[in-house]
Amino acid sequence: MESAIKVLVSQFKAYAGMDGSCDTLSKAEFHRLVKSELPTFVENAGVPAATDLLLSSCDKNKDGELNFLEFWQLIGQLACKQGGFSQ
Repeated sequence: MESAIKVLVSQFKAYAGMDGSCDTLSKAEFHRLVKSELPTFVENAGVPAATDLLLSSCDKNKDGELNFLEFWQLIGQLACKQGGFSQ
């Protein structure tokens, strides 16, 4: 599990750092991450309107970006869905 956490953290930082700040995922960075890294876990991952809606639903502080905690909660939701756990 430790290696999985390390991968999630490094992937977040890599995508978040594309625009210079590795603290948050911008809308464009989130689109790239979902399309490249979560294409089968996120329905319509390649459709910008679908990923916009997903970003909006995960963006708890409504700043138009995802911080790591918001991203982590998304990963948790996807893991629950993948594992067949109720949310």
